[in-house]
Amino acid sequence: MTHTEQGTDRPMKRIRVAVLHFAHETVTFLPNDTELSDFVYEGSPCRDDALLDHDPGGYIGGFVAFAREHPQVELVGIESPLFPKTGIGSGWVTREAYEHFVARMLLDLQARGPFDGVYMALHGAMAVRGIPRPEAELAARVRQQVGPRAVLAATFDPHGNEDERFLSAADLAFCVKYYPHYDMHLQGERAAHTLLRCIRGSYRPVSACVKVPILSPTVVQWTGASPWMDLVQRALTWEARQPGVYVNVFYGFPWADTPDAGMTIQVLSNGDQDLANRIARDMADAAWRSREALLTSTPVHRIEDGVARALAEVARGQVPVVIADHSDRSGSATWVLAELLRRGARNTLLAGIADGERVTALLNGGSQPGDAFDHAIGGRVDASAGPPVRLVGSVLATGTAADATGSRARWMSVGFGNGNVVLLSARLMQITEPDMLRAMGLEPEKFDLIVVKSRVHFRRGFHDSGFARSILLVEPAEPFLGTTRLDALPYQHLRLADFYPYGRETFSALTPPCPAPAAASAA
Repeated sequence: MTHTEQGTDRPMKRIRVAVLHFAHETVTFLPNDTELSDFVYEGSPCRDDALLDHDPGGYIGGFVAFAREHPQVELVGIESPLFPKTGIGSGWVTREAYEHFVARMLLDLQARGPFDGVYMALHGAMAVRGIPRPEAELAARVRQQVGPRAVLAATFDPHGNEDERFLSAADLAFCVKYYPHYDMHLQGERAAHTLLRCIRGSYRPVSACVKVPILSPTVVQWTGASPWMDLVQRALTWEARQPGVYVNVFYGFPWADTPDAGMTIQVLSNGDQDLANRIARDMADAAWRSREALLTSTPVHRIEDGVARALAEVARGQVPVVIADHSDRSGSATWVLAELLRRGARNTLLAGIADGERVTALLNGGSQPGDAFDHAIGGRVDASAGPPVRLVGSVLATGTAADATGSRARWMSVGFGNGNVVLLSARLMQITEPDMLRAMGLEPEKFDLIVVKSRVHFRRGFHDSGFARSILLVEPAEPFLGTTRLDALPYQHLRLADFYPYGRETFSALTPPCPAPAAASAA
């Protein structure tokens, strides 16, 4: 069937759009770099339909679903790495890894072009050794390859550390608003819709960008309650009031030691620069007025206090209680486990402890359900992980599973008396839903106390569903690398005193707009 332009007999013009993916949330203070080999595993890198169909509920899924409703649009999946198998438990991306995959993308773009548009599924908090702004650098190199008239669009995680540089090379950016990230698919759809409008000439993007000097730990950025919810609602209100306006609020990611860290407001509009400027300044001023509440609205307890509070709730029958050990960035920390053992906790599920060396050795050695277990687990990675803790019990189950990032890891569950169970995994697994535990043969509703290694994403399954009667966030007394006390971290590439609450006390949003991107200039 030949599709024609509305009101004419002319065939619709074929629109060719390249799709690529390169994402990581980098904790630069972790000792283990994210290497080229971490991006290479079964299914990664991928291209063509393997890339286009790999994440139907996420950014690419939304983009592809919308674009495929338009028969004249041809999508080309460019060879791309998926999220590294280390998940979010690894440090600096090596320059070798970055250059390798970017070079492969550019070669594929060159071989399969020309393109009318390029869509990039990014994160925004990737940190690469020697490249201060890796997403902006990628956009600049893609722009150089595809030329000034192609439209470049991207989707981002709200923990991205972005500034005006990205939109000096690209045309469009769409950032998830919610944390947990409920609107990933929606932002992909928006990217596809607006990119096609740009190609057809009905949307002429202009943008404004304001850096807000607030540096906040991600554990406090939950958008399910005020004041973070208020920022989301303000952005949605502007988008409802002004057709063609898109408001991005990057909350920032303080564990990536990069010069563009911290909060950023981006606004896109259809050709109205003054409007974009006004909205960006309004959003930035609103965030600054709320700065104290943004940082203090979420209570975080020291582990000893948090465990004591949790056990008191259990004693009152207010179960299940969920403890989020939010600061454990490697997944190997044993502090909560040690405190639970010290207090003689019962009927507790610790999900979990990362110990790749122990899990690999046991599973490769043929460990099976029913086998006795007497080993020291966890710790060892660095000071933040604490010392290994000896557990005596029996193996309950073994397997391989994916966490919320899609990273797959081998695991085993171990019962260690008094109804207690620990989930051991080869690397950090962020448990966000009770169903993830059920898939591993565990029955979360039978436990009085559940411990997860997560900051906010666990609220998707444990709070929003009504599963948990109460939730407590904990961290060690000593300010290790995942701490909320960011002034304890050894920053080298940003000056902490430039941010609230670490020195900055004044701010004006009278900041110039982002420079015009190449495609807009060429139009």
